[in-house]
Amino acid sequence: MYLTHLDCPRCGKEYAADELHNLCECGSPLLARYDLPAVAKAVAPERFPLRPADLWRYRELLPVADPRHVTTLGEGWTPLLRAPAYGAEIGIADLMVKDEGLIPTGSFKARGAAVGVSRARELGVERIAMPTNGNAGSAWATYAARAGMGATIVMPLEAPSICRRECVAAGADLRLVDGLIGDAGRRVAELIAESNGAIFDAGTLREPYRLEGKKTMGYEIVEQLGWQAPDVIIYPTGGGVGLIGIHKALHEMRELGWIGDKLPRLVAVQSTGCAPIVRAFAAGEDRVQAWSDAHTVAFGITVPAPLGDELILAALRASAGTAVAVDDADILADLRDFAGREGLLLCPEGAACLTAARQLRAGGWIRAGERVVVLNTGAGLKYPDTVDVSGVPVLA
Repeated sequence: MYLTHLDCPRCGKEYAADELHNLCECGSPLLARYDLPAVAKAVAPERFPLRPADLWRYRELLPVADPRHVTTLGEGWTPLLRAPAYGAEIGIADLMVKDEGLIPTGSFKARGAAVGVSRARELGVERIAMPTNGNAGSAWATYAARAGMGATIVMPLEAPSICRRECVAAGADLRLVDGLIGDAGRRVAELIAESNGAIFDAGTLREPYRLEGKKTMGYEIVEQLGWQAPDVIIYPTGGGVGLIGIHKALHEMRELGWIGDKLPRLVAVQSTGCAPIVRAFAAGEDRVQAWSDAHTVAFGITVPAPLGDELILAALRASAGTAVAVDDADILADLRDFAGREGLLLCPEGAACLTAARQLRAGGWIRAGERVVVLNTGAGLKYPDTVDVSGVPVLA
């Protein structure tokens, strides 16, 4: 294993990687660090096509030392699909969608769960707990079951019902709260405090290894493009772990010498009903103010005050990127338009990225001829109510 230590991006304090950790003592998330010069000597990009088509092909850049602890359902290596018809309509000829809807449990959350559960298992964790807007809970419950580990999942009542069912099917201790993810987080904190160390906090960015699973989206995008980075990557941003992870992956690849110095511009997409990152980015702030009365059809990005706000905003600014808020009506319209032209039903969070791409191209921020990758973070089939069929005629 090439993992060397954990460090705090805020205060610089380092932590041993062979011990369980949550946040830094200063309150910041911790990041996993690797001996990248040693990785560069051990493996070259041309080796990866010889390995299985899953995220574990990048094992030198993942934190699990003993392969016996790897908990997998074949996650990763999702397709990068061209979208020529919709791209032509909005003026982005080289538009591609990274379709995470085909991953186990139907969302990109399986990446973080696979690596996070595997590392927790290796470090002796027997039960995890976490708040969730839905998909992360179903993924972590599923992988915890696969690992023989207990899971307590707390989610809002308004979360997609399929996610509740997935948690129950996986044997998780599911609890519902009448509120938002912050309310679920407070309940998880109480449960962990009451457990006397028997429950490990696996909440978003409260442990360092979920991010390591999510970063593999960045490695895959670049590998699927022949080790060429796109010009723009557009990502639906709630907790923002995927965006932070992709940014981390790009910098690791640059340090490894696998890509050049020019990196993609990153775009964080939120809903006008919950846009704390957009507001902070526009104001030049490094931290967000909690969004009041948060509500959007893209439930997965309903995060009023993300823990990783500093890291999200830093990634956007370091990449010369931007943050965009889009309206729910536009999200649903673009979801239908894209499905009709390309034959792929996106989740509402993925459709939000299409809306952002369309608006950014119309405003000139995305330039003609640029290669743009949109992340569809989940299967559209998990959100059946996004398509209205009430007007469909019933034949006698």
